[in-house]
Amino acid sequence: MASSTAEKTIEETKEYYGKILQKSSDLKTNACCTDEIPPAYIEKAMLKIHDEVHAKYYGCGLVLPDALEGCTMLDLGCGAGRDVYMLSQFVGESGKVIGVDMTAEQLEVARRHLEHHQKAFGYAASNVTFLDGYIEDLAAAGVADKSVDIVVSNCVVNLSPDKPKVLREVFRILKEGGEFYFSDVYASRRVPPELKEDPELWGECLSGALYWNDFMRIAKEAGFGDPRLVKDSKITVQNAKLEAAIGGRVDFYSATYRLFKLPGVLEPDCEDYGQAIVYKGTIPNWPHFWDLDNHHRMEKGKVFPVCGNTNAMVHDTRFRKHFEYLGDKSTHFGIFDGCGKLIPFASAQAGAASGNCC
Repeated sequence: MASSTAEKTIEETKEYYGKILQKSSDLKTNACCTDEIPPAYIEKAMLKIHDEVHAKYYGCGLVLPDALEGCTMLDLGCGAGRDVYMLSQFVGESGKVIGVDMTAEQLEVARRHLEHHQKAFGYAASNVTFLDGYIEDLAAAGVADKSVDIVVSNCVVNLSPDKPKVLREVFRILKEGGEFYFSDVYASRRVPPELKEDPELWGECLSGALYWNDFMRIAKEAGFGDPRLVKDSKITVQNAKLEAAIGGRVDFYSATYRLFKLPGVLEPDCEDYGQAIVYKGTIPNWPHFWDLDNHHRMEKGKVFPVCGNTNAMVHDTRFRKHFEYLGDKSTHFGIFDGCGKLIPFASAQAGAASGNCC
């Protein structure tokens, strides 16, 4: 988008979330809604959050990664602060949660209830800070390089007119071994220009959705090698007027991704070095197994073969102490079984059709 168009989009978004939407039920589609049933330990934390904060929640997923005790976290587009106050209970008094948002009306609600939540959580002092700012320019909001352990975001990146800049900023502020864990809306194809120009569709988190393959490219260009999909579900718009405008041209999905900032360079494919990990069962709330993403479930005590990238995602992050490690990267055994790729002549011998990229 050109600068003037980006500024117009930002102002329209601030108007939509600051003045048009007053509560969650004012949303016109289910794109910015969460129908996922949270586990009991999250439900318990949510019960301590003020009703007014709950009423102004516009997220599309649960942005609660694991092993948060003592971490410094930042919520991009925190709104009235529901996720910030939820996360503050899991980082504990020794941790810190920063919320950044550009909408004054939302931040006013979030700040109004600082003392309420401090007392509800039994903390001697609040571990929460709310900053006025734009997710495309966290430096202007005062967030320093390599100062945050985990960044989260809940259905907000799609609202930005400059998504590559958002991802670059997240990479800048994360510490080595840090993580960007976020839920957002994605599209099955690039959204047509006329839909992008519809402020209602944009505000409802649809027309700003990234085509999933563009997201993968942008994430890698920002420095996040090997994005991992945690979960996803198709969005049913459930609004006849807006469905007619979309005209069945694009399918939309709610998805949660995790992106790691790791000291080494992640490889584009799953390379086998003969490594394996064993989960100790020590990540809070996950005594029997733990899911890294939607296709890596590690059972307690079971040797789990991993590619070099997956090994790095647990060994070089806050999860390191929760695993035992077997093998190293001294010997390369080729592509990891199940990666979905074969060497070219193996594909030819198998009679694979030409023209496929993998």
